[in-house]
Amino acid sequence: MQTASNKVVRAWAMYDWANSVYNLVITTTFFPAYYAAVTATTNDQFKDGVRLFGRTYINTEIKDYVLAAGFLIIAALSPILSSIADYKGNKKQFMRFFCYMGALSCALLYFFSADNVTFGLLCYMFAGIGFYGSQVFYNSYLPDITSLEDRDRVSAKGYTYGYIGSVILQLIGFGILLIATDKAKALQITFLLVGIWWIGFAQIPLKHLPSSGPSEIKAKKHFLINGFHELKLVWNQLVHLPALKRFLTSFFFYSMGVQTVMLVAIDFGIKELRLPNERLIITAVIIQIVAILGAIGMSKLSEVYGNIRILIFTVILWITVCGMGYFVNTEKQFYVLAALVGLVMGGIQSLSRSTYAKLMPETKDTASFFSFFDVTEKMAIVIGLFSFGYIEGFTGSMRNSILALIVFFILGLIFLLHTYKKTK
Repeated sequence: MQTASNKVVRAWAMYDWANSVYNLVITTTFFPAYYAAVTATTNDQFKDGVRLFGRTYINTEIKDYVLAAGFLIIAALSPILSSIADYKGNKKQFMRFFCYMGALSCALLYFFSADNVTFGLLCYMFAGIGFYGSQVFYNSYLPDITSLEDRDRVSAKGYTYGYIGSVILQLIGFGILLIATDKAKALQITFLLVGIWWIGFAQIPLKHLPSSGPSEIKAKKHFLINGFHELKLVWNQLVHLPALKRFLTSFFFYSMGVQTVMLVAIDFGIKELRLPNERLIITAVIIQIVAILGAIGMSKLSEVYGNIRILIFTVILWITVCGMGYFVNTEKQFYVLAALVGLVMGGIQSLSRSTYAKLMPETKDTASFFSFFDVTEKMAIVIGLFSFGYIEGFTGSMRNSILALIVFFILGLIFLLHTYKKTK
C-alpha cells in the first residue's frame, strides 16, 4: 500500500501532540510534584504514610500500585475492545471514548486535595486508562496509513509532535507556577489545561483519520471472549514468526524498565535528591527536548544500521543509565542522567513501534495485532511498577528498586541479540 496523504499523516501525528501532555504533565512532572506535596510525611495526616484499603503505604509506593492497577485493567480490556473495533470497523469511536475519559480525568484532578486523596488517585488511574486505551487504536492506524518503508519515519513524526506539544503546555504551566502566589492552585489549573488541550487538539485526528471498515472475517466467538481468541490466533502465528516472537519477548522485558523509569524518574528526584519543583519541571523539559533529537536520530540511524542493531545499542544505554541512577547523589548528576534518559527514551519508543509494524505479517485486522503488542507492553508495565513499588516499600529506598530494572533490561538485551540472529 501507499502512504496516505500528508494531511492524514499530520492528523495522525497530531494525536501525539494532543495526548502527550498527559505523559509529561500528569505522570512525569506536575502531578508527581503536587502529589508529593499533598501527601508528604510533614503533613500531620500523612506522617505515617497514605492509608488506603486498611493499610498504610509509602506515598509513592501506593501511587505505583494504583497506576499498575490501571495498566492491568487496560491490558484486560484491550483484547475485547480491539476485537470489536476490527470486526465492526469502529476503532475511531473507541479512540474517541478513551480520549475523552483520559482528558476529563485529568481535568478533574483540579479538585484533588489532601482531603480526598482516594479521589485523586482514582482520577490518576482513569487518566492512565484513557491515555493507554486510546493508544491501542491510535497505534493500530500506523500500518493502515503508511507503507512499510515509511513506518519508521511516520512513527518518529508522531513522537516528535508529541514531545513538542507537551513541552509547549509544560512551559505554559511553568509560567503559571512562577507568577502564582498559590502554588498548589497553579498546579491544579495546569491539570485542567491538560484536559482542555487533550480534547481540543484530538478533534484534528478524530476528524481526518479514515474510518476503518469492518473485517471481512466474521467473529467466531462472543465479543466478550473473541478478543482473547484473536490474541490466541496471533500467538499461533508467532510460532511461525520466530523473529517477531523473540522481538516481543525482548520488548516485554525492556518495557518493564523503560516505562517504569519514565513514570518514576521525577519521584526519584523529589524523594532521593529533594530537588525543588521548579528545577524538576525544567529537567522534564530538557528530557522532552532531548527526546525529540533521540527519536529523529534513532530513526535516521536505523535506516543505515537497521532497527534491531539500534535497539540493541539503545538497551545497552538504558542499562548504563540505570547503573548511573543507583549511584547518583547530586543535582548536576541528575541533570546529566535526565539528558541521557531523554536521548534513549524517544528512540526506543519510536523504534519499538515501527519495528513491530515491520515484522508483523500483512493483515487487515491490525487492531488485533497491535492489541497483542499493547497487552505485552501493559503487562510489562504492571510488573515493572509493582516491582518498583514493592521493593521501595520493603526496603524503604527507591535506589534498591533500580536494581530490578537493570535485570529487566539485561533480559531484554539477551532476547534482542537472539532476534538479531533471526533477522540477519
